[in-house]
Amino acid sequence: MPREGIIMVFKLIKNAEKTWRKIDGKNQLPKIISGVKFSDGLEAIANEKQIAA
Repeated sequence: MPREGIIMVFKLIKNAEKTWRKIDGKNQLPKIISGVKFSDGLEAIANEKQIAA
């Protein structure tokens, strides 16, 4: 890749970085990886009544 291309990519990334935001709830990542389901940002816990319905 020519040097100009690398510089252009760097500038694009630095510009995009201005609109990025930090991940909220990063402490929930282990739960997501383990397969826990979430609904509207809350942990979805199935009740016996919901399963029976």
